[in-house]
Parts: sequence; C-alpha cells; structure tokens
Amino acid sequence: MDTDDPYSYADSVWVDASPHQVYDAVSDVTRHPEWSVFTKSCEWEDTTSAVVGAHFTGHNSRPGREWSTRSEVVAATPGKEFAWEVRDGFVRWGFEMAPDGGGTRLTQRWDFRPTGREWVRETFGEEGITLRVDDARHSIPTTLAAIKTVLESSAS
Repeated sequence: MDTDDPYSYADSVWVDASPHQVYDAVSDVTRHPEWSVFTKSCEWEDTTSAVVGAHFTGHNSRPGREWSTRSEVVAATPGKEFAWEVRDGFVRWGFEMAPDGGGTRLTQRWDFRPTGREWVRETFGEEGITLRVDDARHSIPTTLAAIKTVLESSAS
C-alpha cells in the first residue's frame, strides 16, 4: 500500500488474531520494542494504558544517533485504531485494525506533517527529511511482519 504523497506511507499485513487482540498489543506502547526497528524502550508518563490525551516517551536509536520523543495518544478505539502524534503533531503514527476472515488486517500509517518537516529541515537539512522518509518506508513493513510473528507465536 502506498500513496503519491512522499510524506505519508501505509502498509498492511494479515494477522491470525482478533482485532481486539491486535489492538491490545499495539496500544501497549511498552511492547513496541518487541517489533519496532528503532524503538528501544517506551513508557507511559501519566497513565498505564492507551487513552486519548495520554502521553508516553519513546527512546529510539539508529546507527550513529539516539533520541527520545514525547508523544500524545490521539486515537484509542479498541479493536479499530490506535494512533499518536510525536512532538505536538510533527509526525502521526498509527495502527488500524479491521476484521478479515478469521483474523485481522493490520495497517500501520505514518504521516510526516509540515511542522515536523520544517523542524527536521532546519535541524538536519534536506538529508534529514530523506532519511526519515526512507526510514518510515523501510521500517513499517518490518514492524508489521514482527507484530504478526509475535502475536501468532504467542497464540500457539
């Protein structure tokens, strides 16, 4: 799945688990290091579960760089959608779940917002923009495959 917008990307995978089981996993941000390419740890700041308005901090790394981000949950509908915005709307990440046969069609979406692009361009230059676009397009399929593996192996 792809769009013509270079600053948005989405991909999907079928998971042999119910939408609610998938939601329970992806909405627990403390589990994101199990499948994320870049996330090394994640913790809730003001709650212990996904509710709209809740904040969490993610600690990330890639070769040559480590960073932390503060995010706010912007969608938390059990069995349907879990999404968050990084740094007051710089980037929106999210997962959508839909029943599909006996399992779930899980879609991960990424939207690199204009304010985020402006900050990255000022801070890291145009190569920073290219890096983030490439990272999202390469990490999303890997993340989805890992979620599928984790959830299906825990069900057996």
